[in-house]
Amino acid sequence: MNNQEIVGKWFNAVWGEEYNPAVIAELASEDMVMKYPLHGERRGYQEIKEMLDELRTAFPDLKFQCTGLIEDKNIVAGKWEGGGTHTGPEFSDLPKIPGLPALVLPENSGRRAEWTGMSYFKIENGKIVSEIGEEDALGAALQFGLLTVK
Repeated sequence: MNNQEIVGKWFNAVWGEEYNPAVIAELASEDMVMKYPLHGERRGYQEIKEMLDELRTAFPDLKFQCTGLIEDKNIVAGKWEGGGTHTGPEFSDLPKIPGLPALVLPENSGRRAEWTGMSYFKIENGKIVSEIGEEDALGAALQFGLLTVK
């Protein structure tokens, strides 16, 4: 597989409609780093898988689709869009904002959000060593009712 095929397979299995955690073991380097504003930084296959399992339990219909990939050497960048509905257990894997109470979605809140973002994947020897993303964390927090604007 070339780098774009690796990222495409990862994106479909990890962020797409049909979550397939076996692909994490297949394509992630042992010490992979994943970092997003909504979830902070995770290091290593196990920590990343635990975060993704928790996310998929809280948002069973979570679905993002990649709307374009570009590649430069061993970096693949992808733009994406999607979202999900919180119908699972209480969810608190959200950013900690200094001066504000912890952001928590109560169990089965039924809140839905759609947002967009960009992800940058670094590939070495056929494995993903990092996935660093920027997303519309503020827009998602507002849609989930976690923050309000006065």
